[in-house]
Amino acid sequence: MLPVATVLLLAALVAVGAVLALFVSAGWWAGVGVAAALLLLAVHDVTQRRHAILRFHPVLGHLRFALEKIRPEIQQYFIERNYDGRPFDRDTRTVIYQRAKGIHGDQAFGTERDVNEVGYEYLPHSTAPVPVDPGAPPPRVRIGGPDCTQPYDMALLNISAMSFGALSANAVLAMNRGAAAGGFAHDTGEGGLTEYHLRHGADLVWEIGSGYFGTRTPDGDFDPARFKDVAALPTVRMVELKLSQGAKPGLGGVLPAAKVTPAIAAARGVPLGVDCISPAHHRVFSTPRELVLFIARMRELAAGKPVGFKLCVGTRRELLAICKAMVVEGVTPDFVVVDGSEGGTGAAPLEYEDHVGTPLTEGLITVHNALVGVGLRGQVRIGVSGKVASGVDIVKRIAQGADYTNAARAMMMATGCIQAQRCHTNTCPVGVATQDPRRARALDVADKSERVRRYQAATVEQAVRVMASLGCAGPGELGPEMLLRRVSHTDTRSYAELFDWLEPGELLADPPRAWAADWAAADPDSFRPGSIDLLPA
Repeated sequence: MLPVATVLLLAALVAVGAVLALFVSAGWWAGVGVAAALLLLAVHDVTQRRHAILRFHPVLGHLRFALEKIRPEIQQYFIERNYDGRPFDRDTRTVIYQRAKGIHGDQAFGTERDVNEVGYEYLPHSTAPVPVDPGAPPPRVRIGGPDCTQPYDMALLNISAMSFGALSANAVLAMNRGAAAGGFAHDTGEGGLTEYHLRHGADLVWEIGSGYFGTRTPDGDFDPARFKDVAALPTVRMVELKLSQGAKPGLGGVLPAAKVTPAIAAARGVPLGVDCISPAHHRVFSTPRELVLFIARMRELAAGKPVGFKLCVGTRRELLAICKAMVVEGVTPDFVVVDGSEGGTGAAPLEYEDHVGTPLTEGLITVHNALVGVGLRGQVRIGVSGKVASGVDIVKRIAQGADYTNAARAMMMATGCIQAQRCHTNTCPVGVATQDPRRARALDVADKSERVRRYQAATVEQAVRVMASLGCAGPGELGPEMLLRRVSHTDTRSYAELFDWLEPGELLADPPRAWAADWAAADPDSFRPGSIDLLPA
């Protein structure tokens, strides 16, 4: 219907209704009110200039916006199949929720997956599975190289980096209390170490990003004295330097002044009423050599606690340049956390989420091979993060070269997240990713902390059971030959066949052809050989 016709029709309805109300029945006034409201709305729609659809389709055009608003809920609850939702499908979300609630998470009638689809991955079981001792403690991984004097035994699954500010105080408290009860680690995220991370005494991985929040000088530089004091806290078990994040590698961030609450300002060491800026690069180093020397300095200031870095892998040459710097300086991190480009974030441009950074599988295998190739893999533990949610995820990543795993979004779901994907709007419907005190109050810390504990314990238990089914007594016996991938409808290959795996020290002795050019170009004094540095001083 044309805009003018709509207005005229509604005006006519108002007039007719008024006549009927005056001469037939006063009950018609209700209809007159409705028609008059729609008439005013139609006039507004026709005269406004923001939405073309409303100018041409007054009143009815609002139906399009209403349907668009509830489209995500309709898609998630009524349309998507159990196995094709994104970022996490319904089957995965259901298993997380069930295990968090203490339900086994079993399913009936067989898989819904297409096991003949190209890209399908599976683990070949053993005819002689290893018995599982139900009373045995879950496996742990010791982290601490030759220069570490306070090593830490890490669980196979831990809480990945999520800052207070991105998460509500109650969400941080619930995760921290769950980690303390379950004996696994809680990464603080780069937003600073807060009272909420300390209240329940969980083991902490203190993450420091390019903003040096919680350990910065007034002008935004690294403050060694403040770092030393915080690192001395007994619950701080490891320190992690964030180089890049999977969902938005190479991108800084700005927390608008309006969102810098007194609690956030105190935790980050920034002033109230001023934009809180995370630069895209670090100020304290500009070359691979300076990076590894800064790692050594941090470990010294931390009194020998494990210190490492987290990155989403970019170019292989940059990674090899860091490895060369380790060899030249005789300095190694105690651990490296590899974040996949499929990892989560509170907010990032779509271009970064979809197209920047290396996916976890390729990134993990590259880091593992690089450390093996320079003979340092035995000194450096590798953690991974990026869509780790189930016991099989843990097993697959260890088979690909990791020592332990971290999970962020899965832990959020255990805390109550429903994948509404409103983390950046401050309108999280369950109080997990918001700073709105009314919404955060809906999250009960005692209940959700127990769910976090149960989810982690059940997921690690399933990982151990899967290992036993493969004939492995522990994670140290897993290898790439145990993970198979369908590469065509008639051909399946193991990861041992799909990727080249370096021998210890091979890059130092005789680099293979596939690695030789990158190894030769890698420069411990530059992140970009033959060009300006990616990380300017």
